[in-house]
Amino acid sequence: MNTKNTSNQAVPNYTLPLITITLLFFMWGFITCMNDILIPYLKKLFDLTFVESMLVQFCFFGAYFLGSLAYFIFSYYKGDPINKVGYKKGILSGILLSALGCILFYPAATFSAYGLFLGALFVLGLGFTILQITANAYVSLLGSEESASGRLNMTQAFNAFGTTIAPVLGGFLIFGSGNDHNITAEATRIPYLVFAGILILVAILIYNVKLPSFQTEETEHGGLGALKFLHLRLGILGIFCYVGGEVAVGSFIISFLELDNIGGLTEAVSKNYLAMYWGGAMIGRFLGAISLNQSINASKKVLYMIITAGSVFALIYSIVNLTFSQMSFFIVFLVLNFFAFMIGKSAPARTLAIFASINIVLLLLSIFTSGKMAMYSILGIGIFNSIMFSNIYTLSIAGLGKYTSQGSSLLVMAILGGALIPLIQGVLADSAFGVQKSFIVPVFCYLYILCFGVYCAKNMKFVVHTKNVSGH
Repeated sequence: MNTKNTSNQAVPNYTLPLITITLLFFMWGFITCMNDILIPYLKKLFDLTFVESMLVQFCFFGAYFLGSLAYFIFSYYKGDPINKVGYKKGILSGILLSALGCILFYPAATFSAYGLFLGALFVLGLGFTILQITANAYVSLLGSEESASGRLNMTQAFNAFGTTIAPVLGGFLIFGSGNDHNITAEATRIPYLVFAGILILVAILIYNVKLPSFQTEETEHGGLGALKFLHLRLGILGIFCYVGGEVAVGSFIISFLELDNIGGLTEAVSKNYLAMYWGGAMIGRFLGAISLNQSINASKKVLYMIITAGSVFALIYSIVNLTFSQMSFFIVFLVLNFFAFMIGKSAPARTLAIFASINIVLLLLSIFTSGKMAMYSILGIGIFNSIMFSNIYTLSIAGLGKYTSQGSSLLVMAILGGALIPLIQGVLADSAFGVQKSFIVPVFCYLYILCFGVYCAKNMKFVVHTKNVSGH
């Protein structure tokens, strides 16, 4: 039942493997965020209703759910596939399947068929599902379990960098100079072929890089499998709430900022503020990678975090079409984020609980105040979302041993929250509650995340004990 590290290095050096996987996370984030470009593009191309255009996200996130469910069922009855073939082969299969999804955009565009576009997105989602199951777990294994959250925050930060620049670069690739009066299906052919080519190049790179192999011997079948671990079961709902809350807030920000009692902003201006929401997640993940790194002493952490925060803020400033005075409010959240990390003291569970608490306060301010106070509060949520996925993920799979990738498939399945929670908020937004009060839905999401963080902080000895028993 022991985990095998087949690397021959006496003192493993995981720098190159981590850099290689980080490149993959960047491309993965970039292509995922292209969905936000595809929705208005396909809506105009095929004259779709809003519900019909949202089938883009439905097919993409539906692939996550169905793919993860199939993986869990197969691993439960036949044994975990990743344990059999290894993480490297699993990652390569996910990349190649994602590349195939990108290639399928070519016939979809050639025949100008919406159903073919949705099919291509489904295949792309299946490829990313395999990457979610394998790559996240693999990063957590590239070093000590104590520093796993820091490593995953770093790779997730580059994933967020991809999502930050995708709307700018992706919009140019699809819409060109901005003249969308003559939108044609062919506009997606070359960009997605380029994405497929880059993914194949990344696969070739990973194939030729010597990655350490982590595999486990399976000697037990039946029972609950990974579900027998309580902290994993709690973490599954945690991922569901986090992804649901993050996507719901992001989906309603533009409509929220357009309200007369909030900002009365136009859609063109609101989109730039939306970039601050997602860009904040990128800043927070870079800071989290530093704060949760156990190998950096306290004084250096402070210096590195200040330099990183300033640098990434400057990067976002260069991307979005906002003046410094319009962005200056975000400095307050940077300072608050910095102190929240200090209070968290590099403990993933404690930091998770603190960040969830802050987001609850920010959401309540957004609901019960108006003007700039409400506007800035909703935009500040992104930077405190930053470390949630990686911290929930690493806390949930801690000590799972041979069940790690099976547990990872269950966590990926929970990404379904990104499809369901926004729909629930949408029902409230269409009712007498209105858009502003509908944000009570993500409040409950973050309340659960707060409870999960407190539970893990109080029961970390249980997780460590589980780790020792399972032999991980």
